[in-house]
Amino acid sequence: MVAGHLQEKGGLFYAVLSYKDKNGKRCTKWVPTGLAVKGNKKRAEAMLTEIRRKFVPPVQEDDQEMPADVDISFVHFLDRWIKIAKTTVKPATYASYCQLLNKPIRPYFEEKGFTLIGLQASDIQEFYLQQLERVSPNTVIHYHAIIHKALKYAVKTDMIPVNPADKVDRPKKNAFTPSFYDSEEINKLFDLVEGTELEIPVKLATFYGLRRSECIGLRWSAIDFESNTLTINHTVAAIEVDGKEIDLASDTTKTKSSLRTLPLVPAFKELLLRKQAEQNEFRRLCGKAYCTDFLDYVCVNQLGVRTSPSYITNAFPGFLKRKGMRVIRFHDLRHSCASVLLANGVPMKQIQEWLGHSDFSTTANIYAHLDFQSKVSSAEAMLAGLGVKENEAAKIPD
Repeated sequence: MVAGHLQEKGGLFYAVLSYKDKNGKRCTKWVPTGLAVKGNKKRAEAMLTEIRRKFVPPVQEDDQEMPADVDISFVHFLDRWIKIAKTTVKPATYASYCQLLNKPIRPYFEEKGFTLIGLQASDIQEFYLQQLERVSPNTVIHYHAIIHKALKYAVKTDMIPVNPADKVDRPKKNAFTPSFYDSEEINKLFDLVEGTELEIPVKLATFYGLRRSECIGLRWSAIDFESNTLTINHTVAAIEVDGKEIDLASDTTKTKSSLRTLPLVPAFKELLLRKQAEQNEFRRLCGKAYCTDFLDYVCVNQLGVRTSPSYITNAFPGFLKRKGMRVIRFHDLRHSCASVLLANGVPMKQIQEWLGHSDFSTTANIYAHLDFQSKVSSAEAMLAGLGVKENEAAKIPD
């Protein structure tokens, strides 16, 4: 059993353990008990004995566990945690974490000066309430996810006894009703984008329901013109690194279910073959001026430069406005795809697979209000179950 004693700090008891590392160097580890000093001496002593009994000295000097510095500020802890998180999440997720930490989480808590051990649930709740005055509940839920995950790590590494974020009330997620185009608007849009840099991504997003990153990430090597299939197995996303936006290409998709193979219908086969021929011709005409870094990508401009995700996001609304069409987001083309499928009787489960949703509930929650056909089927089933003919339905008593 390692040596140890109780130490009072900030009105709380800490178990201070003393041990030697593999090189014989004396090391100290502080373990919070979570017990107030007043009236808890015997409980703290019992806890110290149990902590000493179970404690196993770390065997690696480069262990990722953070030093148990009880005076560490919450912001300093977040800075340490994000470095560790970087090794456990996808680059795009890490970039999103950094963006939310840098604004507004870090500035707020840095100004308040909270220590990690002193951070209370009420402090986090106050932050959420203040943020709700300027952003949506869904955005605050993203803040909560990061704060909770970071503090969960602090508990795991014995820096704090409990996670204060567990005691915080998250705001209720605001209802989301997607915008979408109907069939007439889609056909008009297809005519308008023909021959532009937006043509391929717009048509892919609308017909196949691809995400922006999937449209930009589609490569010729993923298209089989003999078997008439296209495979979604590569993405290009815009992320922010050190305040600078970059495009991140990855041989991964958002989820495992997003990795999917779809049928290459004749109209799209013809479109993509024409696009491929155009790219080869532009390459011939431009010679050495043509960019050869993105030869396998479908969405490139006339000089061979891959289309940027940010270009799609920024150019699409302006294009719609100039053409006199109702302005929607590029991602709403994905919703338009789902609405057309539902309107033509495609079951929700098949739509989930077509869109690459990992969970059926995601598809159902987003598009349930559009699923009128299922309601018609339910009405017909009720009529049949009650033995009521269609022309007698109006006679059903209240």
